[in-house]
Amino acid sequence: MAKLWSGRFESESSKLLEDFNASIGFDWQMWREDIQGSKAHAKMLAKIGVLSQSELDSILGGLEQIATMIESGDFEFNNSDEDIHMAIESKLTQLIGESGKKLHTARSRNDQVALDFRLFSLRANTSLRHSIIALMQTLLHIAREHTHTIMPGMTHLQHAQPVNLGFHIVAWCCSLQRDVQRLQDSFKRNNFSPLGSGALAGTPYGNDREFVARELGFSAPTLNAMDSVSDRDFALDLLYDIAMLMMHISRISEELVLWSSAEFGFITLSDSYSTGSSIMPQKKNPDVPELLRGKSGRSFGNLMALLSVMKSLPLAYNKDTQEDKEGVFDSVRTAQISLEILRECLATTRFNTENMRKMASIGHLSATDLADFLVRECGVPFRDSHHITGKVVAYAEKKGVDISALTQEELQSIDSRIKEGASAVLDIESSMQARDSLGGCASAQTLLQIESLEMFITQAKSAME
Repeated sequence: MAKLWSGRFESESSKLLEDFNASIGFDWQMWREDIQGSKAHAKMLAKIGVLSQSELDSILGGLEQIATMIESGDFEFNNSDEDIHMAIESKLTQLIGESGKKLHTARSRNDQVALDFRLFSLRANTSLRHSIIALMQTLLHIAREHTHTIMPGMTHLQHAQPVNLGFHIVAWCCSLQRDVQRLQDSFKRNNFSPLGSGALAGTPYGNDREFVARELGFSAPTLNAMDSVSDRDFALDLLYDIAMLMMHISRISEELVLWSSAEFGFITLSDSYSTGSSIMPQKKNPDVPELLRGKSGRSFGNLMALLSVMKSLPLAYNKDTQEDKEGVFDSVRTAQISLEILRECLATTRFNTENMRKMASIGHLSATDLADFLVRECGVPFRDSHHITGKVVAYAEKKGVDISALTQEELQSIDSRIKEGASAVLDIESSMQARDSLGGCASAQTLLQIESLEMFITQAKSAME
């Protein structure tokens, strides 16, 4: 069949050009969005008198038939059709005849692809939010069980202060909460319909763009036709949101890799989400978190690729933007499977709480508590208390014990300003529970943080219904 745009041309396209120019090999994934947009457009054409009711019925029925064919695998995608839009329109004309040729009235492939890609991106946005929330719910379930599980909190990957495991997991959830909020914001910013913009300057048919926007679930039509067909900010927003999400997933994964090592021994990954070595039979490798850590790189690359495509394009539509979709499709797939497998991996992980507590007794984690005690109870300026505490740590190091093991007598022998009661504040659990300020790691504060995140999840889910 001759190409739908071939009237101006005297010779056929070369096979090489067809292969180079075609996007059907990947943009077929937007077939649902293309059919949805075409149905709304057809209804609008009938509303403004371009289509009769019988023509509308024929077009809607034909589009339904095509959807059934694609879902059942009976639809053949060919490079000669160039893209999903022309593939569906060509098949529609084959199925219903002349009425199919009227569907493209008052629209261009420019606003058609802008619509389809925007619908795809917005749906992916919503789907990702659901998956992030599912991961957060799994994490918060674990956190609730471990608000009293002592572990070392770290800075510079060195033991710093005692915290509880639930508190650490809540910290992961806070980053995921921002990912949900970021997606919420970009959804709202981009929920506008470009259909009816035509090639770049609008149409002379009196399109009812408000009707189409409502029909498709958008907040409103876009404002300017030229911007509408060339804008890919919605795709860049999604890629950026995913890049940030994958960065957070990578940081969580890095800690899972560390925690699963013999040196840490904080967790034992399930056999279902671990692999072995081809040569070392004793090995149990944390491949899931390692792969998650690695997949962040491709998400960053997809963002940079589209930024590079868009950085010097003049208005309005340019063929360069055909390069906008594969990176988005890839990032969406990567993020979805990453969220799902991380959730399942965590749900089946065993937390070695006794070893966490044992490791919290190494590294003088309650040293800051002694410095605070000297300020609060002994009237010592903080800089002096810091120095005194350093001397206490040095004493414990020479003795080969943790600071929490020192007696009151030993503390006072180091500096007479250390009053009675100092040894009590060096207890690891007391140290953790003492940090009961807003956002702190005390068990009660951790529970408040969990409840706050659970309330956020409820509101976020409600907003998507």
